[in-house]
Amino acid sequence: MSASNVAGSFNVAKFGGTSVANFEAMSRCAAIIENNPNTKLVVSSACSGVTNLLVELANGVQDQGRRQELMSQLTDIHHAILDQLAEPMSVEKEIHTILDNVASAAEAASFQSSAKLTDHLVACGELMSTHLFAQILRERGVSAVRFDIRDVLRTNDAYGKAEPQLEQISQLAQEKLIPLCQEHVVVTQGFIGADDEGNTTTLGRGGSDYSAALIAESVLASGLEIWTDVPGIYTTDPRIAPKASPIPEISFSEASEMANFGAKILHPSTLVPALRHQIPVFVGSSKEPEKGGTWIRQQVESSPLFRALALRCNQTMVTLRSANMFHAYGFLAKVFEILAKHKISVDLITTSEISVSLTLDQTDTSGGAPELPEVVRKELEELCTVEVEHNLCLVALIGNNMSESKGYAKQVFSTLEDFNLRMICYGASPHNLCFLVHESVSRSAIQKLHQELFEQE
Repeated sequence: MSASNVAGSFNVAKFGGTSVANFEAMSRCAAIIENNPNTKLVVSSACSGVTNLLVELANGVQDQGRRQELMSQLTDIHHAILDQLAEPMSVEKEIHTILDNVASAAEAASFQSSAKLTDHLVACGELMSTHLFAQILRERGVSAVRFDIRDVLRTNDAYGKAEPQLEQISQLAQEKLIPLCQEHVVVTQGFIGADDEGNTTTLGRGGSDYSAALIAESVLASGLEIWTDVPGIYTTDPRIAPKASPIPEISFSEASEMANFGAKILHPSTLVPALRHQIPVFVGSSKEPEKGGTWIRQQVESSPLFRALALRCNQTMVTLRSANMFHAYGFLAKVFEILAKHKISVDLITTSEISVSLTLDQTDTSGGAPELPEVVRKELEELCTVEVEHNLCLVALIGNNMSESKGYAKQVFSTLEDFNLRMICYGASPHNLCFLVHESVSRSAIQKLHQELFEQE
C-alpha cells in the first residue's frame, strides 16, 4: 500500500536534542515546521543535556546534595524556556508535575535502581520538551497539540532496549494519531514507548531516530525529516577531513553501510522502518536549514564508485589459530557454536588455512570496547590458541559495484602503503571495502584516502 492512497499522507519531522536545546533553538525548529505545510507530525528529543542528567539520577545518587544539584540543573534548563514564553502558565503546571515526579523517582533510585525505573525517569526529558515545543508553536499561531506517544508506540517489556510491536503500533496510529494529524500539527516524543501494562519503556540510546522512523511507518508518511546539528551526510567526518563535501542524495543501501560502519549520522536500525515502506528520509541541520541536506532514497540518480569513508573505533580483534584446522572441517562451526552460546556477536571475519580472525561487534550502549569474556576464552582455548587485540579502528570505504570495477583496489592500497593493515574484508558486499588499522593512525588513514579518492578533481 503506497502512502499516496492514504488520506493522511504527510511528512514527519524529528528534532534531536541540540535542535531543541533552548528557546532560540526551538523557535528555529518551529520556523522549519511552518515552512513546510505538509509537516503534520513532529517528533522531539529531550532538550540537550537533559537525558544525561536523568541517567545519572536513575543510576541512583546517594548523596542528597548531588541529587538536589542535578534537580536544579534540570529545573533551570526548562525554566529558561518557560521564562521566554508569552503564556508560560499554560504549560508551567505540567512541567512542575513532571519535575516533582523526577525528584521522587530519583529518591527511589537512590535506594534501589532498576531498568524499569530508569526508563520511567529517562522518559521525563521528552515528556517535558514536547510540552514546551507545542506551546512555542501555538504562540506562533500554529494549531499544535501535544500527543503522548505511549498511547501508540507499543513495545515489549525489555526495559532499556524495548522491541516495538509493529502490528499494534500500526493499528493504534490509524485509530489515534492519523485523525489528529489531519486537523493539527501534532508534537510527540521520540525514544519512548509503553508495554502492554502501560509501563514506560525506551528504545535504547539513539532510539529517538528509530522511533521517528517507526512512527513515520505507522502513519504511512510521505517523508521523514531528521533535523540534527549537521547539514546532512558528508563524504567523511568533516572534523577529520576538512574538505569533506555534503552528499545531496544517497541510497538506502549506501546509508545503511555508512551507519553500520560508524558514520554518526543515523543509527543503523533507524532506516529499517523507513526502508520497509520506501519512505524517503532527509537529514539536515536545524541551525542552518538553508544549507539543505541529504535525501536517503531507495533509488538515486547517481551511484559513484566511491561514495564515502566511515571510521569506527573501539574495535577488538580475536585471532584463533589451530594446526588441527588444516584440512579439517567443523573447526569454524565449533568456534561459532561457542560464540553463539554466549551470545557474542561477530562483525568481520577473515580466514586462512590454520587461523581465523574476527572482530567483535559493538552492541551495548555503554560505548566501551567489546570484551571477550573469560569463560568464552577458556572454551576457545580448548580448541586453539587465542589472541586478543584492542585499540583498533575500522576504516570502511563505501561505494557502488566495487566488485565489478577493475583497478580501484590498486589506488586504495597504494595510498595506504605506509600503513600496517591488520585485517582486510572485501567481497561480501558490493558496497564496501574495509580494513583494520591501529587507533593511532586511523585519522591519518582517513585523511589520505579522502585526499586521494575524493579531493582529486
